[in-house]
Amino acid sequence: MSKIYAIANQKGGVGKTTSCVNIAASLVAAKQKVLLIDLDPQGNATTGSGIEKSALEYSIYDVMVGEKTAAEVIEPSPSGKFDVIPANGDLTAAEVELLSLPNKEFRLRSVLEGLADQYDFVLIDCPPSLNMLTLNALTASNGVIIPMQCEYYALEGLSALMSTINQIQQALNPKLRVQGILRTMYDPRNSLTNDVSAQLTEYFGDKLYKTCIPRNVRLAEAPSFGQPALIYDRTSKGALAYLALAGEILRRERAAQSEVTVEAVVS
Repeated sequence: MSKIYAIANQKGGVGKTTSCVNIAASLVAAKQKVLLIDLDPQGNATTGSGIEKSALEYSIYDVMVGEKTAAEVIEPSPSGKFDVIPANGDLTAAEVELLSLPNKEFRLRSVLEGLADQYDFVLIDCPPSLNMLTLNALTASNGVIIPMQCEYYALEGLSALMSTINQIQQALNPKLRVQGILRTMYDPRNSLTNDVSAQLTEYFGDKLYKTCIPRNVRLAEAPSFGQPALIYDRTSKGALAYLALAGEILRRERAAQSEVTVEAVVS
């Protein structure tokens, strides 16, 4: 069964889109079949995957409002070797149009029915706000990966996001779980970074990924070339960190599956 992860944080500039694109490419390098859904009107995950958003004939907007199927909109990433449901500025209109559509919170879940099982992982790049698009992503997902910087205001934003996730879990999607907290732009020389990291470890325990994504020039340069860091410079610290993260994600999934199998045998 496909694992559907929303990459979400309502705070901008935390490496959300960079993480989504690079996790996708790193999972592909680990022989996984991946679909990336760009649900951000800025379309940065689309361009970061090597797809020209200004040249799109159709996008996730057309899918969300029911004018196209997901299969009709999917494009392959020429650089990352994963599939993409792309986005551009048209998606801004969907935020308003969704409000008048039936089952507005479940539009993306419906889109993924019959499609998700064609992939090992579906990654959803969410907009940097808790709006109807993000709500759709969280309702469609079974896990949330939360990228965040180790700074004071990031902790405040994380608290608000966790509250939202709990509300969605209770009202709309009981399967939703926090899959992991990812520390991005990590600089261990900074005392605040270490303090916040210690707080995250204390509060989230094994929900905190051991892998930290460092500040890295090559990682920052890669999107302007429409490439994941793994393709742009596979020896860079950023690329190696995301490869390590993909390995950690897969190990967690195997461990979780083993637990389910054991429980099924015992019961």
